[in-house]
Amino acid sequence: MPEFRRDPIGGYWTIISTERSRRPVEFHAQGPTEERECPFCEGREAETTQEVFAIRPGGAATNTPGWEVRAIVSKMPILPEGAATEAYGQGIYDIMDGIGKHEIIIESPKHCHDLDEMDPAAVEKVVQAYIHRINAFEKDPSFKYALLFKNHGLTSGSVRDVIRHSRSQLIGLPVIPKRVKEELALAKSYFERRERCVFCDVLKQETKETLRIVAENEFFLAFCPFASRAPFEMWIMPKWHQADFGRLDEDKIRPFAELLRECLIRLRDVLDDPAYNFILHTAPFRHMAKAVYWKTINEDYHWYLQISPRLTKNAGFEWGTGVHINPTPPEDAAQLLREAQV
Repeated sequence: MPEFRRDPIGGYWTIISTERSRRPVEFHAQGPTEERECPFCEGREAETTQEVFAIRPGGAATNTPGWEVRAIVSKMPILPEGAATEAYGQGIYDIMDGIGKHEIIIESPKHCHDLDEMDPAAVEKVVQAYIHRINAFEKDPSFKYALLFKNHGLTSGSVRDVIRHSRSQLIGLPVIPKRVKEELALAKSYFERRERCVFCDVLKQETKETLRIVAENEFFLAFCPFASRAPFEMWIMPKWHQADFGRLDEDKIRPFAELLRECLIRLRDVLDDPAYNFILHTAPFRHMAKAVYWKTINEDYHWYLQISPRLTKNAGFEWGTGVHINPTPPEDAAQLLREAQV
């Protein structure tokens, strides 16, 4: 019989449909298509937009070879840079200019398709770049949130331009997204009622039950969430309480990079390199005038990385209710991922 499961962090409901249960072989991976010439490889720096950050061990000049990780301005930004303006009303409707910032973080000078193909030291440098750019965005008072995400595979994002070079994207927003506000409100409400962090409680329960754990190390836990909205969805969460990913200590960057890489290797092994998105859930910037509104974030919020394979499609039921149907119970998914070859 199907189960309704409620996520205590996001507050959403998911239907775990055991009657529609699907094994990995039933999810058909969408193979590579013809790629155009890649502008992101080392030696093609002149073909991209201006470099805004790079890790260059040899101290090479900007926009030249010799880099390990490189951040550039997006050629087709979702939100372009510009002078921020105040929101205004048009009757009952609220409007503000679509101003922000959009960067592409090129994760390797080599033409590799994903982080799981890189060695741990290289992935560590990618995470260092994530932290650096998020903290750079925070210095701009016009940004209230920075969204870090990665689209991997043909069905994970735009397919207008097929370039399979491993990269992530970072967008600075002048507003706090509704999804983030809802998560913050639920975390605050839980803390007020129980005087505990809901994320820390989830970690304790997952560690105690072990059914949904995929992998872990000294500092981080990877697990399939109880109310997974996507088959084989995974979350990577720090075992200690921390609200801001940008405050990750130097000695914990390598363990996080290693566990992220391991999770992606397991995903590829079980599902034959599926399309996926990963999204960083972190606290908003808190330099706003209404700082009092965010006073409890350090106590009640807890960052995590969500990895969601794109194996199913939303239809009328999902769009009409906001309730996702997951045909693979997270307990089954976690077991298969644990058994993967790493």
